[in-house]
Amino acid sequence: MLRPILIASDPPKILLPLFTESCPAGFPSPAQDYVESELDLNEYCISRPSSTFFVRALGNSMTDIGLHSGDLMIVDKAERPKHGDIVIAEIEGEFTVKRLLLTPRPALQAMNPAFPTLYPIPEQLEIFGVVTAFVHKTRSGD
Repeated sequence: MLRPILIASDPPKILLPLFTESCPAGFPSPAQDYVESELDLNEYCISRPSSTFFVRALGNSMTDIGLHSGDLMIVDKAERPKHGDIVIAEIEGEFTVKRLLLTPRPALQAMNPAFPTLYPIPEQLEIFGVVTAFVHKTRSGD
């Protein structure tokens, strides 16, 4: 069962440094050592707090986009789902996270070739929310 993690309607701001330069996957330059501004991840990831919730991914059907089991998804129920969006969908009472395809016919596409694309009957497909971001930890907490 989908158990959303509710967020506060007015979460406290936590401002952290945002550097002006992107980080190359090589060695950083010491000359690029200044801050552009501050970044609050609540503001960056959440447009509408009243319609946004967090939920953890379970399973491996979305690994090709970097979404792994245990990752935290940020889901907005008020966002209008569009072709290509990653969505939380309900099919016959079960929730799933998949890429929404609207043409040539509605489908829910897994982002892992080991999993099939689902072709639900349109009347039985309910989009619960659009995944607007997800958090993938690269190190487990101690």
